[in-house]
Amino acid sequence: MDLTSITNKALKNEALTVQEALDILQSPDSRVMEIVAAAGAVRQKYFGKRVKLNYLVNVKSGLCPEDCHYCSQSKVSEAPIPKYPLMTTHEMIRQAERGMKVGASRACLVASGRGPSQREMSEFCDSVKTLKEKHPQLEVCACLGLLSGGQADQLKSAGVKAYNHNINTSQTHYEKICGTHTYQDRLETVEKAQCAGLSSCSGVLVGMGETDSDIGEMAFVLRKKNVDSIPVNFLVAVDRTPLAQVHHLTPLRCLKILALFRLVHPTAELRVSGGREVHLRHLQPLGLMMANSIFIGDYLTTQGQPPQSDLEMIRDLGFQVEGQSEDFIDKVLGKPKPSADLKETASLSN
Repeated sequence: MDLTSITNKALKNEALTVQEALDILQSPDSRVMEIVAAAGAVRQKYFGKRVKLNYLVNVKSGLCPEDCHYCSQSKVSEAPIPKYPLMTTHEMIRQAERGMKVGASRACLVASGRGPSQREMSEFCDSVKTLKEKHPQLEVCACLGLLSGGQADQLKSAGVKAYNHNINTSQTHYEKICGTHTYQDRLETVEKAQCAGLSSCSGVLVGMGETDSDIGEMAFVLRKKNVDSIPVNFLVAVDRTPLAQVHHLTPLRCLKILALFRLVHPTAELRVSGGREVHLRHLQPLGLMMANSIFIGDYLTTQGQPPQSDLEMIRDLGFQVEGQSEDFIDKVLGKPKPSADLKETASLSN
């Protein structure tokens, strides 16, 4: 693997070859730190010290007719999760404000289901309008499933900035994880969002038995679609779901995957997303050296780590929360950054 050539291409936002992508994924573990440094240089060029914080709000939970094998909310899941219809405007705003308090500049409003009915779309858009009237600076990303004709335009008119619809896996592997809709259905929803002028957010879920070629294919499909934001999720094998016993990932494998997506997508917002706490574990800071975005707080039906832990990680890396003042983290945590003065450090240890 010619990592220097790969890095130089990425720094110029030039496309890698399929073989170069495979070389990253198939590199020996002994080269992981070298690969992280290369991807980190690309992150530094295009995003500097900034970390974008996103906050998930599960606005409708469970009750889904789809059979996605990885999902605790699907019809084939027996996981004991909360189940409720579309939440009220008041509750949606209250939840979004929880994220804003810990620095989130984007609220990701996610509803289970194949796609929204027209009644749900109208109620959702009314809630977004009220949320934006109260917090005009807050970005809203909607994730409501497959969109039908005109629904993307409705979201845009309501004040939604971005639409999330992940491709999750490759076209080849897709039928192994879902049978109630197709890979093409997902791509068409991404295209509808883009045509309506919404920022496109589409990512992947790895750890479901996909091959290196599948991962490379996903990365290049998303580059071809020119998506703005890419969440990289790692499978959390939830009990009583079809993939409950699937465990393919290691921390070093996850770092290689993140590096691949950064090097293939130098200028896209890369979000290290669901499952990072489970699979990256103590190597989470290395993931954030390549990605420039994370979810802060909990996920849809699984817990994340406490927001204060994420803020401490961001501060320890020398990064700053996007859209916030330099001392924002200190204010939230209620304590200053530890001093680098050796005498003070020594006195604290005595």
